[in-house]
Amino acid sequence: MYVWIWRHLPGGLPGKLAGSLVLLLGVLALLFYLAFPWAERKLPFNNVTVPHESPASAPATPGATPTGG
Repeated sequence: MYVWIWRHLPGGLPGKLAGSLVLLLGVLALLFYLAFPWAERKLPFNNVTVPHESPASAPATPGATPTGG
Protein backbone atom coordinates (compact mmCIF):
# COMPACT_ATOMS: atom_id res chain seq x y z
CA MET A 1 0.00 0.00 0.00
CA TYR A 2 2.77 2.46 0.89
CA VAL A 3 4.60 1.68 -2.34
CA TRP A 4 1.42 2.45 -4.29
CA ILE A 5 1.05 5.80 -2.50
CA TRP A 6 4.74 6.62 -3.07
CA ARG A 7 4.46 5.87 -6.80
CA HIS A 8 1.36 8.03 -7.22
CA LEU A 9 2.72 11.12 -5.46
CA PRO A 10 3.79 13.79 -7.95
CA GLY A 11 7.28 15.20 -8.35
CA GLY A 12 10.73 13.87 -7.68
CA LEU A 13 12.09 13.00 -4.28
CA PRO A 14 11.43 16.47 -2.75
CA GLY A 15 7.85 16.46 -4.05
CA LYS A 16 7.23 12.95 -2.78
CA LEU A 17 8.62 13.81 0.65
CA ALA A 18 6.47 16.95 0.83
CA GLY A 19 3.41 14.99 -0.31
CA SER A 20 4.10 12.30 2.26
CA LEU A 21 4.35 14.94 4.98
CA VAL A 22 1.03 16.49 3.91
CA LEU A 23 -0.67 13.08 3.89
CA LEU A 24 0.76 12.26 7.32
CA LEU A 25 -0.42 15.56 8.78
CA GLY A 26 -3.86 15.01 7.26
CA VAL A 27 -4.16 11.57 8.83
CA LEU A 28 -3.01 12.91 12.20
CA ALA A 29 -5.53 15.76 12.00
CA LEU A 30 -8.34 13.28 11.29
CA LEU A 31 -7.27 11.15 14.24
CA PHE A 32 -7.01 14.05 16.69
CA TYR A 33 -10.23 15.79 15.62
CA LEU A 34 -12.48 12.83 14.86
CA ALA A 35 -11.24 9.44 16.03
CA PHE A 36 -9.71 10.26 19.41
CA PRO A 37 -12.63 12.41 20.70
CA TRP A 38 -15.06 9.67 19.64
CA ALA A 39 -12.98 6.97 21.37
CA GLU A 40 -12.49 9.05 24.53
CA ARG A 41 -16.22 8.92 25.27
CA LYS A 42 -16.08 5.11 25.03
CA LEU A 43 -13.10 4.63 27.37
CA PRO A 44 -13.51 4.56 31.18
CA PHE A 45 -10.45 6.70 32.04
CA ASN A 46 -12.56 9.52 33.54
CA ASN A 47 -14.78 7.22 35.62
CA VAL A 48 -12.41 6.99 38.58
CA THR A 49 -13.96 6.60 42.02
CA VAL A 50 -11.67 7.73 44.82
CA PRO A 51 -13.09 8.59 48.25
CA HIS A 52 -12.39 12.17 49.25
CA GLU A 53 -11.06 12.60 52.76
CA SER A 54 -9.59 15.68 54.32
CA PRO A 55 -5.92 15.33 55.39
CA ALA A 56 -6.84 15.91 59.04
CA SER A 57 -9.22 12.95 59.16
CA ALA A 58 -7.02 10.52 57.22
CA PRO A 59 -4.81 8.17 59.25
CA ALA A 60 -1.07 8.81 59.03
CA THR A 61 -0.24 5.15 58.43
CA PRO A 62 -2.32 2.46 56.79
CA GLY A 63 -4.45 0.66 59.34
CA ALA A 64 -3.94 3.29 62.05
CA THR A 65 -6.88 5.09 63.59
CA PRO A 66 -6.80 8.82 64.29
CA THR A 67 -6.57 9.76 67.93
CA GLY A 68 -8.89 12.40 69.31
CA GLY A 69 -6.56 14.79 71.03
